Amino acid sequence: MKNILENIPTDIPEEIFETIVQAEHIKIERILSKGHSTPPKSWYNQDFDEWVIVLQGAASIEFDNLKSPKSLNKGDFLWIPAHQKHRVVWTPADTVTIWLAIHIL
Repeated sequence: MKNILENIPTDIPEEIFETIVQAEHIKIERILSKGHSTPPKSWYNQDFDEWVIVLQGAASIEFDNLKSPKSLNKGDFLWIPAHQKHRVVWTPADTVTIWLAIHIL
């Protein structure tokens, strides 16, 4: 991959996770979402810290310790500490949301 905004499929039945770089203590991936969300009552509870930015599209992320979800638009980013339970509540169905996620392993 030479350009993170290229080679975007039009049909995305399942969320797509593509590893760009993997090393001993870091993993960088591109995530493509189109109307995808985390199943109800399911939470990500990762063993690593994560920094994520929305490069295109939008999303809403819910955290188990906050009352309302965080809205993310193009250019918005979040730091998600290890074991911070979170879930994607919404991504638009008519636009591909492109995420860049950096996992600190």
